[in-house]
This record gives sequence, C-alpha cells and structure tokens, in this order.
Amino acid sequence: MKKNTQAILDALEKEYGTDYVCYLNHENALQLLIATMLSAQCTDARVNIVTESLFKKYVTAEDFANADLKELEQEIHSTGFYHNKAKNIIACCKQLVEKYNGEVPNDLEALTALAGVGRKTANVVRGNIFHEPSVVVDTHVKRISKKLGLTKNDDPVKVEFDLMKELPKDKWILWNIHIIRLGRTICKAPTPKCAECFLQEYCPDYKKRNKGAR
Repeated sequence: MKKNTQAILDALEKEYGTDYVCYLNHENALQLLIATMLSAQCTDARVNIVTESLFKKYVTAEDFANADLKELEQEIHSTGFYHNKAKNIIACCKQLVEKYNGEVPNDLEALTALAGVGRKTANVVRGNIFHEPSVVVDTHVKRISKKLGLTKNDDPVKVEFDLMKELPKDKWILWNIHIIRLGRTICKAPTPKCAECFLQEYCPDYKKRNKGAR
C-alpha cells in the first residue's frame, strides 16, 4: 500500500506550519526532563500547573537529588503515579550529579540509563533541547501513525523505528508536534472527528470506516 507520506507531511505543514512547539513549559534541559517524566499518564496542562511552583523550589539537579521523598510526592501528587515519579526523579538527579556534574546529557544511551527515563522522554529532551532529530512516540503518535498506515505495530519502540524509516529525518520532531495537535483537536480517541479531518483522503482507517458505513 502506498503510504502517501509526503502528501500527509505537506498537508500537516499547510495546516499547522513548521514552528517547533513544546507543550511542556520549561526553561532548560533539566526542567524539560523532569516535566516529561511527570507527563506519563498525565496531561501536559496539569504538569505545567505543577511545575510552575516546583521549578521555583527545586532549581538544580542537586536540589532534586536532595529532596525529601514524601515532600516531593506531595508536590507532584496531582500528576498521578507520584510514588514512582518522585522516587525516579530523585534517583535520576542523583545520577546527574554523580556522573554529569548536574547537567543533562544529550546522548540517547546516557539518557535512557537514567532512572525513570525511557526512549520517549529521552527523545523529547534530545529533540527540543539539543535539536537532535528524534521521533517521540506518545499515545497520539502511536495511535494516529497506525491509522495513517505508517506503522502496523503497537510497541512504541517498533513504532519509533518504523517512523524513522518512513519519515525524512528533518521532519521527525515536527511529526510529534503536528500529530499531538491533530490528536487533541480532530483525531481524538475514542471518537475521531473524521468529517473535519484534512487527512481523510490519505487515511486508510477513514476509508475502511467509510466503506463499512455504506
């Protein structure tokens, strides 16, 4: 099946432009790393509310490394899974202090070796802070890339590698930005607004749904 990848990319750029947008508020690599860890199973809007005060209290990796676990849990409580998140943030920042003088590394292997940091989090940091071409696979990207026929996989790592093969390298970061926006406004789960979607003609899932409706 022809995937119409270039046509999809052109349509997304026409609709959304080419500006790089990060939906998590941050001023540096450490803040984006922490915010992305907090965003697991949580909305970016909620994370941004929490980090507004969090980043005033904890400024450096040392601050987080020396944080009181129970206190940190209370501060991030509303993001969900706060026991694990607090434990991982403290452990991660201890590693940053011990191995990298409190700085966030840009290497994928170094990042994913940190406590609580998977490929998605690492790629968010690499793409937005260090401008390294990176494919970020969140729930929107996984779901919509599959609908559009760019992957058949459900495993995020396999989806990431499929998209790395399918998309031009200079579009990797934009893909995430555009697909998140599409997923939040039009291609919503579980009820996408297919009638409003500008990618209808390139979407195998839409064609399948439409065929079944006749």
